[in-house]
Formats: sequence, C-alpha cells, structure tokens
Amino acid sequence: MEVTPSRGGTWPPPSPFWGRGARGWGGFGQHAIGKSCVGRHITAPKEIAAMLIARFLIAALAFAMLPTEPSNYRDQMEKWRQERQENLKSENGWLTVAGLFWLKDGANTMGAGRENNFVLPPGSAPEKVGAFDFHGGKATFHAAAGVAVTVNGKAVASAALADDTAGSPDLLRIGRLSMFVIRRGNRMGIRLKDKDSEARRKFAGTRWFAVSEEYRVTAKFVPYTPPRKIAVPNILGDVEQEDCPGYVEFTLKGQQLRLDPITEGDVLFFIFKDMTSGKETYPSGRFLYSSLPQNGQVVLDFNQAVDPPCAFTPYATCPLPPAQNRLPVRIEAGELRYGH
Repeated sequence: MEVTPSRGGTWPPPSPFWGRGARGWGGFGQHAIGKSCVGRHITAPKEIAAMLIARFLIAALAFAMLPTEPSNYRDQMEKWRQERQENLKSENGWLTVAGLFWLKDGANTMGAGRENNFVLPPGSAPEKVGAFDFHGGKATFHAAAGVAVTVNGKAVASAALADDTAGSPDLLRIGRLSMFVIRRGNRMGIRLKDKDSEARRKFAGTRWFAVSEEYRVTAKFVPYTPPRKIAVPNILGDVEQEDCPGYVEFTLKGQQLRLDPITEGDVLFFIFKDMTSGKETYPSGRFLYSSLPQNGQVVLDFNQAVDPPCAFTPYATCPLPPAQNRLPVRIEAGELRYGH
C-alpha cells in the first residue's frame, strides 16, 4: 500500500504503501509510505533504507509511547510531534519526493530537457541524463555520454535496477537527485527524490488538534480465527489483499466502534476515516499505529493519528481506508490537514 516514504518517508516503516515509502503508503510497507523490507538484501545508502522504512519511523515512535502513560504525557506528545515534523523535513522525508514516472516498454528517456519522456526539475540535471530500458518487467538504466551517475554509490555507465518488491531497491543518483524503481500492482515506475524540492523549501509545518487523553483508548482485540485477508484500495485504483489478524473494539463518544488493522512487522497499522475527514483532517483518511495486542488489549492513541504521504506530495501511492474502517464519529485528535 505507500505508505510510502520509505508506505511514507517521513515517518513509519517497512510497508508496501509507503515507500511503496511507504508502499508510499507510500507509502504502507511494500505497498507507500512501500512489502516489508525483507528478502533480497542490497547494501543501499542510509537515505534509501530510511525512506523505504519510511512508514515504520512513525510506527517505532508510536510503539515506544503506547505501553505506558507517563505523567508528562502531553510534553512527550509534543516532542513526538516535533520529531515527526523534523522527519518530514529531512532528506529522507516525503517532502523530497518530487516525481513518479511510469515505465513503458522500450526506452524511457530522462533529463531536464522538455523532449524527454521523464522530465527532471529545471536546473537539477543535464538536458539528457540517459534512458531506462524497460522489458519484461525489468529496468536497465543507460547513462548518456559524459553524464556521471552512481548506483548504490558506485559510478556506472549502465546498470540493471532491482525494484522495491523484495526489499531495498537499487538507488540511482545524479547530483541532488536520487531515484529508484517501484512496483505497484501491474505497473512499474521511477520514484524521484529531490533534496531541493519546492515542497521541502516551502514546508509550512504541521498543525494538530490539542492533545487530549480522552482519545487515548484501550481497545479489546478480537482475533480472526484463522487470520484473514482484507481488501485495501489505493489512490491508483488498485486493491491489495492485506493480512489482518483480528479487529479492535472500543468505545468513544458513547459509541461502540471497531477497526480492522493490517499487520506491519511488530506493530498494527490502521487506515481509517472519520467525520473530520475532508474538513479539519485529510480527506482520504489518516494512519495510526499501535503495539501488538497484550492480554487481549490494544492501546489506540488517536493523538498520534497522522496524514498519509499523499498530503505532502502528489507522487505517493497511498492506501485508502477499507470500507469497514470509516467511523461515524468525529476524532478530534491527531494531525490536522496539511495546508488547511
């Protein structure tokens, strides 16, 4: 799903949507902010490794806070939110994602010149950088004469590029730009990152509802026996079947509610929508992480509900809430809609 970046980067872990970044949930793991980063291992730069577990940065922060309820809860939440904002602004964050180019069979030319199939930001690269030769689901990059590029830190004239399906993809870099191959459903594309992106330079900061312990609730976890798959759509129109270990039940605003999570490594990942969506909060919904169930219970802290990567870049491939995760209440907690 993408959650993406890095599945998405800015905040959470190995999932298909996020980097796929997060899954691009961006992408959710391998979906934006990119499937989880397991399997084939490539020694990639720290930047790409962080991006592809871009969804799991926020998950790790959430996991660290959920087990206890410290007396200085509000202060810790403010610190957590500041760290999220810093992650967004970092070179690994979703604000640097500046392009998404879908590959077509044959040669896909790239450069700053307008005649290229993939046009790079003005002034970021030569007029002609090279071409991605795409055949049979495989992409090979060929650099133009005299153009210096690296793949995983090594200078190359041409190189076959592994995509993000099995873990960390090969990272191609030229100047301030970096790019890698992503797979989304039956499509494959090039995700572009720019350290000097307009979105990063003009980032206005995040805004939040006031911290309220009312929205930190203990939910009952009811396992599915056996675990089942649930349909999770994304903004591309694809639907992924994701592992769901059970559902959580809780009471909020006097209403009995339930959500289906997705398993993301050692955390639970919730994609949900509520009555603030499209008003105070991001229209398509928000993301929330929790620790795994303990003694049949899960702590849901909606103060840590965050916008998906798509709120910060139009080039993420974010997952959308499953139909059963649309809540008939206002969740006045967590991150407000960016730019609202």
